[in-house]
Amino acid sequence: MKLKQLESVLGDLEQFSNPKVELEQYPTGPHIASRMLYIAENSFGDVSNKVVADFGCGCGTLGAAATLLGADQVIAIDIDSDSLELASENAADLELDIDFVQCDIRNLEWRGHVDTVVMNPPFGTRKKGVDMDFLSMALKVASQAVYSLHKTSTREHVKKAALRDFNASSAEVLCELRYDVPQLYKFHKKKEVDIAVDLWRFVPKRNLGRGI
Repeated sequence: MKLKQLESVLGDLEQFSNPKVELEQYPTGPHIASRMLYIAENSFGDVSNKVVADFGCGCGTLGAAATLLGADQVIAIDIDSDSLELASENAADLELDIDFVQCDIRNLEWRGHVDTVVMNPPFGTRKKGVDMDFLSMALKVASQAVYSLHKTSTREHVKKAALRDFNASSAEVLCELRYDVPQLYKFHKKKEVDIAVDLWRFVPKRNLGRGI
């Protein structure tokens, strides 16, 4: 599937109608989601015929993109039952086979095999450190690679944490993107805000053993 076609399909997915501020629920737009998964597949071969987990799946955009790009299995995980219901409806509309799991990522006890984790974690503006909780767990679960979005302003912190604290063997910013945050909540003063975000690829150390 070509990039423009992937972005077009993802653009038709239903988004949050009543997002929950405490969970920092912002939709991952089709522009970013399509490029994130397209790069993962076409530059690194981390999607097609792989087991892919979408952490904090929200509306299911990243998981849908992985499925459309030929993932062997996609597991979409979220703490919020409303998000999982919406993501399930989106998958059904596209006739995609995705496994949905309700769980707090921070308490995840995963014993199956996962090649690649993709995620757009909370930025940690409401709950400090939650973005690093997601990254820590992702690097424990993935055997091959983790793709994640983090605010560009946190670049040095993210790299240091991944390499020093979370046993990543490499941490690379693949590109800088503009994340459009729409006016979803009452405290938003502007109709839309552009936030600079980094698309990261992390590689876990392979000698740690998998399954936690």
